[in-house]
Amino acid sequence: MNELIASADGLAPAFELLLAVLAGAALGAIFFGGLWWTTRRATASSRPALWFFGSLLLRTGVALAGFLAVADGHWERMLACLLGFVAARTIVIRMTRLPPGGAWSSGGAEHAP
Repeated sequence: MNELIASADGLAPAFELLLAVLAGAALGAIFFGGLWWTTRRATASSRPALWFFGSLLLRTGVALAGFLAVADGHWERMLACLLGFVAARTIVIRMTRLPPGGAWSSGGAEHAP
């Protein structure tokens, strides 16, 4: 019964995996939320490439550092973190979807000059 409550590290393995999933979800929210935010800012900027490249470096660095910190050499934690990351992607996509009749579905052929 004790092995269900505490492992050698002090946390039950299932609890460690749950924490890894939650950390992955937080990393995914930061990564994909940051991408959404960057897209909105860059489209109104005179230097969109700088926004996108800077955002890519920052978001990738944070996600990679987070994955490595969470995994700490355990592939199970890495996999759980990836699961949370992908789940966050799905959630962010649904939350940031334009409503019907939104800005991009005006029906006209509006193109950039």
